[in-house]
Amino acid sequence: MLHDPNRVYVFDTTLRDGEQVPGCQLTTPEKIEIARELEALGVDIIEAGFPASSPGDFQSVVEIAKAVNNPTICALTRAHKGDIDAAVEALKYAKHPRIHTGIGSSDMHIKTKFNSTREEILERAVDAVKYAKKSVEDIEFYAEDAGRADIEYLAKMVEAVIAAGATVVNIPDTNGYCLPDQYGSKIRFLKENVKNIDKAIISVHCHNDLGLATANSIAGLQNGARQVEGTINGIGERAGNTSIEEVVMILKTHQVLGLHTNINTQSFYELSRLISSQMRMPVQPNKAIVGSNAFAHSSGIHQDGFLKNRENYEIIRPEDVGFPSATIVLTARSGRHALKFHLDRLGHNLNKEELAVAYQNFLKLADNKLNLDDNDLLTLVAHRLVKQ
Repeated sequence: MLHDPNRVYVFDTTLRDGEQVPGCQLTTPEKIEIARELEALGVDIIEAGFPASSPGDFQSVVEIAKAVNNPTICALTRAHKGDIDAAVEALKYAKHPRIHTGIGSSDMHIKTKFNSTREEILERAVDAVKYAKKSVEDIEFYAEDAGRADIEYLAKMVEAVIAAGATVVNIPDTNGYCLPDQYGSKIRFLKENVKNIDKAIISVHCHNDLGLATANSIAGLQNGARQVEGTINGIGERAGNTSIEEVVMILKTHQVLGLHTNINTQSFYELSRLISSQMRMPVQPNKAIVGSNAFAHSSGIHQDGFLKNRENYEIIRPEDVGFPSATIVLTARSGRHALKFHLDRLGHNLNKEELAVAYQNFLKLADNKLNLDDNDLLTLVAHRLVKQ
């Protein structure tokens, strides 16, 4: 089914799962702007919303389907005919429509959420896929809470929904429960034991409740999954979803994995800022790849090593993700090398003795001021604290 067995398809759910964050609801025009930027980023699938959940979400899916040309436009449903009907209607303008339907697969969900049995849930899963398949060719099935599901039952469910017409099977770690080796083993078991698994793509959809979403997604890809689901900035329900920029840059950095995406990584930083602004959700400064400190060096030891060879402390180049540039931040922990770097940049080329004087005066200033800028350095020179 896959033309390139090493290609990883990127499924972005920023506009669906990401938008479930309290206080981060977007207007339809805002969603369209983000969807167009996701298209420019090169994502393969955009999950545009859950049409049955509200008239506003329905309309957003309609308008995104009109506005976007290349990516598959996906609409989420429960295993209900009404949900599926709403999704079919909302996707009528999509060039490449996909319905994402599913149901719980763990005994916890089967018994306490649905008050049902394994047999009944399996029947509902198959019926939903068959019903959706009547209207849309591309059907993705999610086995909710697969991370805690019995593996034999999960395999049975996956086999049944593929036989019913599912083209993608999503194995979500809905509660962020799994350890990477557990999740990877689950994907490997499905690859090796579901007889019709070659008829579908396995997708990974991980949550970050224990901080393992990215690690689990990579483990799934290493064990045969070829679609990854996530959000920009890792936003999402509770502690968030897999961060797309992290997974993509891991695959790019660790080429030994032999996996690749079609993502234009230089767009990450600007898109991260756009989504942060529109959703009114700040990006933590130490966030991998796109955080404001991701390429900032403040320790004197690190600064010295970085200035000698940036690869001492950078495994990703800032320009690879569209980040403005690496920064040498001046603090009381900075060394002479960092101070000289900034004074040289400002046109003040000091000799060894002058730099020694400057550095002692700099440390006094840095102990009393948290954030030093160019004006502070120029003042240092202007007041003849540095002899020239």
